[in-house]
This record gives sequence, structure tokens and C-alpha cells, in this order.
Amino acid sequence: MSNSTIADRIYDSLADQIIRGTLPPGEKLRQDHIAKAFDTSHVPVREAFLKLEAHGLAVSLPRRGTRVSELDTAELREVTEMRAALEVLALQHAGMQMTSADLHRAEEARKACDAAEDLPTWEARNRAFHRAILTPCHMPRLLATINDLHIASARHLLANWKSGWVQREDRDHAAILTLLRRRDVTGACELLRRHLRKADRISLR
Repeated sequence: MSNSTIADRIYDSLADQIIRGTLPPGEKLRQDHIAKAFDTSHVPVREAFLKLEAHGLAVSLPRRGTRVSELDTAELREVTEMRAALEVLALQHAGMQMTSADLHRAEEARKACDAAEDLPTWEARNRAFHRAILTPCHMPRLLATINDLHIASARHLLANWKSGWVQREDRDHAAILTLLRRRDVTGACELLRRHLRKADRISLR
């Protein structure tokens, strides 16, 4: 297995723990321990750390090493505004190109999200729904940026909504799909914008 592949595995594992809060803000990420856990050298661990930093999940501090980044309310507001702009842009392009198969995948993602029985599962499936409606835009750089924003949003949501989450049907998701089936892309985009800002208010509680 190449160092890059191992680095991706390490990144995925650490990113998931950071998003879920298992690795809390300020926690030191120890190269020795992580290399031993993955039975590898320090090289792929350093690569994984760089990727965590690039995605805003970790920071490298002089004489303090690499640590999990802090949660910042101002950052969440910025992320929400960026998501509202960029996801709407992606949906504008995706909505005009969606096939029946694309809509079916989005509907399955919506149902899976509504069926989630705990917050971490719901959050992951919520991201999957958003990816499903945006991917048909076929704009990989835009989608990669949106994915990074999803990661930042997820940390705040999981940290702040633990006591308030209940299993429920997401009516916004259903309504967005109804509008897309009708080829009302403008209406779907406007509802998506409101939906994202509502999520921001939840995360700031």
C-alpha cells in the first residue's frame, strides 16, 4: 500500500473523529501514536496532518505541535454564507441537467436521511443528500470546495445540536426534490438558500 493511500486512511479516520467530537478542539495529534496505530512511518501521518490543516480541521502551532482546530462561531457564519452562495450556484447548474436516475438517487438519499436514528448518522446522510442534488452540476472544483464547507458545518452541528436533535422528516429536502422534478430550479435554489440559513441558526444555539 502506498504512502498516499495510507495517508488517506489516516486522514479519513482522524477527520471522522474530529467531526464527531471524539477528538475535541485543542487535542494534540501525536505523530508517534498515530504512526504506531496504523503500523506505518511518520511520512503518511505528516501527509494526513497537512490535509487536515488544509480542510480546517487541525492547526500546526510553534512548540505545541499539530492540534485539532478550535470551533469558531465567526467561522460558522462565514461557512454558511459560502454554502448559501456556492450550493445555490451548483444547484442552478445541476437542476437543469438532472436525469431521472439523478432524481432517484437523491430521493433514496432523502429517505435514508429521514430514517437515521442518531445525530451522527443523520449528519452523514444529510451531507449525502446535499451531494446527491449537487453532483449533477459536473463542476469538480466547485463540489470539492462545497465538500470542505460541509466538513466545517458538520463539526459545529454535531457539537451544538446533541440535545435538540430528534428523528424527523426533513420537509425542506422533500420540497426541494418536488421543485426539481417540476424543473422549477429557481424555486429549488431559493428554498435551498433558506434551508442552509436555518441550519446555521440551529448550529449556533
